[in-house]
Amino acid sequence: MVKSSILIVDDEPGVRTSLSGVLRDEGYSVDAVPSGEDCLERVTRAAYDLIVLDVWLPGMDGLATLARLRERQVDAQVVLISGHGNIESAVRAIKMGAFDFVEKPLSLEKTVLVVRNALHQRRLEAENRALRARVDRHQTMIGESYAMRQLREQVAMAAPTNGRVLIYGENGTGKELVARTVHALSRRRAAAFVELNCAAIPEELIESELFGHVRGAFTGAVADRRGKFEVADGGTIFLDEIADMSLKTQAKVLRVLQEQTMEAVGGSARIKVDARVLAATNKDLQAEIRAGRFREDLYFRLNVIPIFVPPLRERQEDIPLLADHFMADFAREYGRRIKGFDAGARSVLQHYPWPGNVRELRNVIERLMIMVPGDAISASHMSFLDPTALTRTEAAEPAGERQTLHEARDQFERDLILRTLAEQQGNMSRTADVLGVERSNLYRKMKAFGIAPSRRADEETEGV
Repeated sequence: MVKSSILIVDDEPGVRTSLSGVLRDEGYSVDAVPSGEDCLERVTRAAYDLIVLDVWLPGMDGLATLARLRERQVDAQVVLISGHGNIESAVRAIKMGAFDFVEKPLSLEKTVLVVRNALHQRRLEAENRALRARVDRHQTMIGESYAMRQLREQVAMAAPTNGRVLIYGENGTGKELVARTVHALSRRRAAAFVELNCAAIPEELIESELFGHVRGAFTGAVADRRGKFEVADGGTIFLDEIADMSLKTQAKVLRVLQEQTMEAVGGSARIKVDARVLAATNKDLQAEIRAGRFREDLYFRLNVIPIFVPPLRERQEDIPLLADHFMADFAREYGRRIKGFDAGARSVLQHYPWPGNVRELRNVIERLMIMVPGDAISASHMSFLDPTALTRTEAAEPAGERQTLHEARDQFERDLILRTLAEQQGNMSRTADVLGVERSNLYRKMKAFGIAPSRRADEETEGV
């Protein structure tokens, strides 16, 4: 185990000697210098976990030294000591970023305890930074295609508001990632992000999950329980696969959205909730409404800001970026070297239809990381991918699950608009000309399909 390193800065030789000895006995690596100038010179040559800094020093005093350390972004914890301590100096030191302030004559036992606590706090902060960096890596929207640039722009516009967001997209496209990104960029980011997969919860339990229950409300309810809406109060609740919610539960969710209050199952008290609602679905909600499976009034409540997450086959240029990103992630996770893709392997990746979208790509990259023995991946290593998979899947689709003519036409129009926008770099006027429609008609179509125009493209068009 690596020893924590400590630098003692004190002009009294006796203090430097006694404190160094005690801290070395505690298992720390210790250096000592007599002045603030020596401290600043030393931290340029070595990294320290903790600096024990005297306030009264010849030349540059301890508070001035602390200020210079912070200017240079030295991230060591700092504990100040002084024989002339007062409340004003202590408060100023803490405001400048010191961990604690200890008065002389030093109690060695107390000083060791403060040092131990300061180092523990530093470790916690380091672990938190590492965890946050890891989470951020996993929650990055990867891609530079037009479709992804447009998606990031929509998220950036929606996130700072309190508007409800309805996220559309096939399975595996990353709808949850979009929801988490909206929350992370919102004013509610410091509060909870609460997720509920409506398709994964049995019908008889979903109301309890959403609204909570009181003790004795039903068999097995042995204690009061808070629901997801209450837990998300002040933050965000993400209702995934919203179309799989029963009509009865939809009615209760609608009431919460309208009144901002709810009742726990078996309870009578009104509970006020302030949660931003994000919802997602892989189904055509307009078709679900026509079939009587989804409430139109709930649809209008949720569909304030529609965001469409494109399937991977519509952003093929992003596939190499995603593959490299996942490969780097798995290399870190498994403690292995990153494997490279040769030209043949990259061609296979880009031409495979990816019916499972980004989720399927991630699983394939993990398989390649584990199963390919060398550092280079070729096309032969991906022989398990069948380029006719999507065609066969569509051909084998049960008759009861086929699209209606209306649904197929909408899907075709939305795909055509997205492709043409990408070809025209988001320029609305040129896209309308290519499609042979009025620009105002194109805007209406895009709004209906949840496609937001590019702000940059509009600005460029207006300047022409």
